[in-house]
Amino acid sequence: MTKTLLSLGHGLSAQTLTKHLHADGWRVIGTTRKADKAERLRAGGVEPLLWPCDLTEVLPQVRHVLVSAAPDADGDPMLRHAGDLIAKAAPHLEWVGYLSTTGVYGDHDGGWVDEESELDPATVRGQRRVKAEQEWLAIPGLPVHVFRLAGIYGPGRGPFAKLRRGVAHRVIKKNQIFSRIHVDDIAQVLAASIAQPNPGRIYNVCDDDPQPPEVVIEYAAELLGMSPPPAVPFEEADMSPMARSFYSDSKRVRNDRIKDELGVTLKYPDFKSALKAMLEEERAAGAS
Repeated sequence: MTKTLLSLGHGLSAQTLTKHLHADGWRVIGTTRKADKAERLRAGGVEPLLWPCDLTEVLPQVRHVLVSAAPDADGDPMLRHAGDLIAKAAPHLEWVGYLSTTGVYGDHDGGWVDEESELDPATVRGQRRVKAEQEWLAIPGLPVHVFRLAGIYGPGRGPFAKLRRGVAHRVIKKNQIFSRIHVDDIAQVLAASIAQPNPGRIYNVCDDDPQPPEVVIEYAAELLGMSPPPAVPFEEADMSPMARSFYSDSKRVRNDRIKDELGVTLKYPDFKSALKAMLEEERAAGAS
């Protein structure tokens, strides 16, 4: 029987995982709200479903479900629309992955957190994530695994384009630390969990090298042979409310569990290796 993944909210992390699964002969069904994206998914070998849709016929065909959609003001959109169907499907599901965020820990003034740390989100987004995590974990018999993702690197998601356009910021805020993760490493963590399910388990997904944001911008500029943008104090920075909200959390996130329990060896254990790889991929694509 062909193994099948239902991907609810088929974003960057799910698309990268799909490459791993296709290599092993999996079938992937992915939801999206946009018709043009549905066609792109189809071209990439994913069977698209326009959301919202009826999952009555789909859920019996799958044993694995990945949930990537973010909660909104009314809660988790997947549970709101299909929670009852998903709950009924619990007995035959082997693995359900919920992609959350390290924002659930809130601000720790640059200190370390792990999966057992108290959840004290400083933002509305983080508060919604905590509630969504709890709602997924509370469904009786559903084999939920929660993955708390740090800031994501990957193709098309990084500092290079902003530096080239002259819109990158080097914002300085005392003791501001972020953890990060390359999308390829997210995919291998998810694949490792699928291979060895442990329902109810929570995993931080981040690299080994939390750093201040300005350090990353400076290194990216160095790789491009550019001068870094001027340093601007956080209080004076011209930033959107969304961008500013990311600076309300400062912490270092531990990732021991993905290594010790899932046996993951990070492909990109630090931001320098990630940025180098991203730039090499850009240049290789441009030369081809």
